[in-house]
Amino acid sequence: MKIYNLKRTQFLPISISQAWDFFSSPKNLSKITPGHMGFNILYISGGDKMYPGQMIRYKISALPGIKMNWVTEITHVQEPSYFVDEQRFGPYALWHHQHHFKEVPGGVEMTDEVNYAIPFGILGTLANWVFVQREVNAIFDHRFAVLEKYFAEQKP
Repeated sequence: MKIYNLKRTQFLPISISQAWDFFSSPKNLSKITPGHMGFNILYISGGDKMYPGQMIRYKISALPGIKMNWVTEITHVQEPSYFVDEQRFGPYALWHHQHHFKEVPGGVEMTDEVNYAIPFGILGTLANWVFVQREVNAIFDHRFAVLEKYFAEQKP
């Protein structure tokens, strides 16, 4: 199984506590997910405060017109430095997403690192080459633009 990696870093002109409050709330995922994905949270275990072992179930359209269930588990939390979510059920053979936050002069440096794999062997490799890698990059391009705009007026 081939594992792909995406890493993005972004400066946000906010405090680390503001960054943590925003990104550690699963309810904010819909604000930074492209609208065409039809992101809809169905269930969050244990309430809104993130903790290791928390399960989040949602529905997405990974492909146009095809709704899929996706279940992630928050596996690691070190407030306010990082957290990790991992897919338990969904479209990927592997989805491991690390969110890191570091105080820097004037704000926060946020780093997303995603390691993912596509099922179906050589067909999955072909699918990644044809459209999956492009879609994953487009999701994070969208997030970058939305966050840039959303936090433009915020101050640390």
